[in-house]
Amino acid sequence: MTSGAMTNQERFPKDSMEADQRKARIFGVLFIITFLTSLPAFFLFQSLLDDPAGFIAGSGNDNQIYLAVLLEFLLIIANIGTAVVLYPIVRRQNRVLALGFVAARIIESVFIAAGLIFVLGIVSLRQDSPGAVDLAVSLAALKDWTFLFGPGLTVPVGNGLILGYLMYKSGLVPRPMALLGLIAGPVLLVSSLGTLFGWWEAGSSITLLLVAPEFIWELAFLGFYCAIWGFRRDSPILQPGAR
Repeated sequence: MTSGAMTNQERFPKDSMEADQRKARIFGVLFIITFLTSLPAFFLFQSLLDDPAGFIAGSGNDNQIYLAVLLEFLLIIANIGTAVVLYPIVRRQNRVLALGFVAARIIESVFIAAGLIFVLGIVSLRQDSPGAVDLAVSLAALKDWTFLFGPGLTVPVGNGLILGYLMYKSGLVPRPMALLGLIAGPVLLVSSLGTLFGWWEAGSSITLLLVAPEFIWELAFLGFYCAIWGFRRDSPILQPGAR
């Protein structure tokens, strides 16, 4: 009996570690999915957002927009999934910030969902009221605002500062990688504030430069690193005493 009990005690930490590593890989895959959905959707939306008047006048491709909407709907699921999968692990480091990351992902997703409704409104105008040019232009502008306040202003706080701090303190990824997240968040925030206050145009070369650190942090270090290698096994919050 004693021998069997010892075997179970020895097995439990190993099983728990493997469960955490499975969550780490799911977390990484979900972050990769956010890029596989958001980037194609961004380009598919451009014909509508660049010329909403021309789109509703008859030159638009409804199915292209529906595909982009579907991709961004999958993006919303992946966004929230990254927070749900990670929360049970990072709450061992800091419960308040772990909840903060979940909240930030939800807020970002709400802005994205609102943008989808505005885009679908433009498609409906093309089908039912092709002369409502001014309304179409306004809906396209609202879609741009949702992008600025969602991915533009919420992501720097959630994915950059909060998640970067949690990863740095917990050691779930190498600390130099997490340090990039702590830098990338404020840099992206400056980029978005510059767009908000008219210091530069959205999509200009300076905004592309400022978004690059966040892009690398999320795709390479949160996405591919975690999907391939999982979390660092020597992280203090992965040890049996931290559970």
